[in-house]
This record gives sequence, structure tokens and C-alpha cells, in this order.
Amino acid sequence: MNFTWFASAYDPDDVPYRLSVLLQITGSLVLAAGVDRAFEAGDLTVITVGYVVLRTALAALWLRAALADPVRRRTALRFASGVALCQLGWVGLLLVPTSLMLPGIVVMILAELSVPVWAQSAGMTPWHPGHIAERYGLFTLIVLGESVAAATVAVRGAFNRHHGTGPLWALAAGGLLMAFAMWWLYFARPAHALLATTHQDHRRRFPWAYGHYLVFASATAEGAGLASYADHVTRHTTATSAAAGAAITVPAAVFLLTVWAVQLRPHQKSPAERLLFPVAAVGVLAASWTAAPALVSGLLLAAAAVVAGARHR
Repeated sequence: MNFTWFASAYDPDDVPYRLSVLLQITGSLVLAAGVDRAFEAGDLTVITVGYVVLRTALAALWLRAALADPVRRRTALRFASGVALCQLGWVGLLLVPTSLMLPGIVVMILAELSVPVWAQSAGMTPWHPGHIAERYGLFTLIVLGESVAAATVAVRGAFNRHHGTGPLWALAAGGLLMAFAMWWLYFARPAHALLATTHQDHRRRFPWAYGHYLVFASATAEGAGLASYADHVTRHTTATSAAAGAAITVPAAVFLLTVWAVQLRPHQKSPAERLLFPVAAVGVLAASWTAAPALVSGLLLAAAAVVAGARHR
């Protein structure tokens, strides 16, 4: 996300810039390679190394922007120093006792999120609403695609083991309907039009941008929830049916409410329009106690998508 905003402001597309992009990609690949070790053994070393490589390259880009743009030099230097200090914090976190690791991670996440707000308070960098909307939309598509792929692998394995039962068919149909509806909801209203109207109101820009953390997280969690429910149906895990269903419905409700808040609500005028999506989210959560939570949630999301599309027309 930080790189997206940087690229919207400064994108020379020359050799140094392209090399820095490749370095950031390398860092992200190293980070991804350390995920299993982090979750299984609590070892953040590989993740931290990858993240430092990724973010140090971004800090270097901000230093380059500071040299090239005297008007916004203070902002660029704040970005560069804030990003660099956060990397020192992540490295230092490797040295703290295990009992302090989780609180330290929370502190570092808050520090990372604070850097753009602090830096931009010294002067806003330029940005293009169409470019930002396109980047965020593309990343949403990628996350939804990964979520569908993860769920597909899990459901396919369950079908191979049990040759298809009623709950599995409902899960497969519901999961597909949910993915389609989530995609439709996100793109029901053009984000670039919303961003264009708030281009000078920077207080509204940050909630839109940071709200997408919940969009991305909930879309990712949806795939994991569908996979978990498939495991529950076929392997009869110790989780209750409601708890297994909540793995599907909670991410769906978070996605629905967040997309409504950041993408749809600013376009809605009447109280009835503004009440519809929170009510639908409550219905999605209530689907946790049904026999087919994915299918019921999919139908509710699809209904919300239909209403959002109809209002748009």
C-alpha cells in the first residue's frame, strides 16, 4: 500500500526505480518464505529480513524523492526516516523475550501505520485518484482469487475423500456465490469517482486507504474459513457447528461492512439505504447457526450486491 501511494506521486520508471522495485519484490518473497516458520515456531527472523529488504528499498526511494522535489522534501524525509526507524524496531524485536514479542508486534504495527499520517502532516504528496483506485481494485481481485483458490483446493480434497455430500455441495455452491458477490459489491460503485470528490479532503483519504486492510484481511480469511468448514464437515473436528460456521460468516460480515463503509455509504442518501447493509451483515453472522452457512451467506451477499447495483443504475 505504501508503495502504491509513492508510485502515484513519483514514478520516473527509470533504471534505478525499476531496480528498487525488483529489490522490493525480492524482499516480499523472502518474507513469504518465513511465514510457516513464524507461525509454527514463533521465529520471525526470516520474515524480518525480508521486510527490512523490502522497506529499506522504499526508504531509499523516498530519499531520492526528497532530492528531486524540494517543495515536499520535508514530507519525503519524514517518510524515509519513519520507515527506516520502523525497520530498526523490527530488528530490535528479535532480541526481546518471547513474552514481550506479541505486544512488541502490536506496537510496531501501530508505528508503521502512523508513519504516513505523520509524514503527510508536513505536506501532502500528489496522487492520482484513478491510479490509486486501480491499484487497490487490482489487489482486491488478487486477494479474492487467492481466497477462491485456497477454498477450491480444500473442497476438492473433501470431495475426493467423501465423493460429495449435501453439506459439501452447499459449501461449494455457497463459496462460489460468496466470491462472486464480494467481487460485485466491491466494484458496485467506481472508487475513482469517490476519491476524485475527496481529493482535497485528506481526512477522508486515510480512512478509505486504511479501511482496505480490513477488506484485504477479510477476503483472505474467507478462503481459510471455507477450507476450515470443509475440514469440519469431512473430518468432524472438535469445533462446534456454529464455531465452524463463524469461520465463514465473520469474514464475510467484516468484508460487507467495510466495503459498505469505504465504497458505498458515501453514495447513499436515505436512511433505508444506509440501514440495509448493516442488517445484511447481522443476517450473515446469524447464518453461523444454520446447516449451510456458506450458502445462506452467499445468498445474503448476492442480495446486497443486487441492491447496490440497482441503486447505481
